[in-house]
Amino acid sequence: MSIREDQVLTQYNKNPRYLSKQFIDSIPWGEVKKHPLPDKFIPIILYMRDIEAFTDIYYKQLIKTPTGKDPIIRKFMDRWLVEEATHAELLNRFLNEAGYETSQRWFEEARQKIPKEYTFKDKVTPMLTNMFGKQFTPVHMTWGAIQELSTLQGYKRLWEMAEHPVLEYILKGIAKEESTHIFFYYTIAKIKLEESKFGQKLTNFIIKNFWKPIGSDIKPAEDTNYVIRELFNGVNALDIVKNNINGSIERLPGFEDSAVILERIASIANQKTAISA
Repeated sequence: MSIREDQVLTQYNKNPRYLSKQFIDSIPWGEVKKHPLPDKFIPIILYMRDIEAFTDIYYKQLIKTPTGKDPIIRKFMDRWLVEEATHAELLNRFLNEAGYETSQRWFEEARQKIPKEYTFKDKVTPMLTNMFGKQFTPVHMTWGAIQELSTLQGYKRLWEMAEHPVLEYILKGIAKEESTHIFFYYTIAKIKLEESKFGQKLTNFIIKNFWKPIGSDIKPAEDTNYVIRELFNGVNALDIVKNNINGSIERLPGFEDSAVILERIASIANQKTAISA
């Protein structure tokens, strides 16, 4: 028997918040400066902090669409918004504890740096997606699954490469919540794609022609490229993308043998020209 959407939400809600007050209180902030953090990782943590904080922008986009008005998806989104904000706050505090002081207005300052082109797209995109109504929901859910899968693998690469025990402790906590987000997005995407051949074709078309790595457009291209080149350059790193991101998406209806995620990330990761932090 296929799982229903309400059962997905119930199963998702059975997972208590991993980043509870108890977890946050257990973070050994006083140990942060005792371990070196190479400067090259600072732009990556800043990027991840901003993307987590910008979830409110995506949230406001989605609630204007039939996807966001779906009562089951909306309940997930309300919790997702709160959890992602906590992720941003923890990353920002880590930066400060590591000696990289950020402004008290860091969020407003980060938003001011969003390219103008994205601001335009932010207004236009919901109008375009609404033309398809609920038929666009599998696109939203598949896109969300890809972004969350990418985020999880990015965090794993960062803690493995940085070798900073406190950062690893924090990122592993964040990763546990990201894993529950993947479960919801991915499972709902599968349900929606199974329901409609048109949904499969539309989703495949949108992902193939418009998908970009997480943070693209809302962050300057050089920032996105820097993160990908640092975290996913090399055969071993791209195998992670192939097996854990692209491989997962290939198991969705209509996405068999689709290598678009791997190809897009590899095209950036393998570029020879270095971008300064």
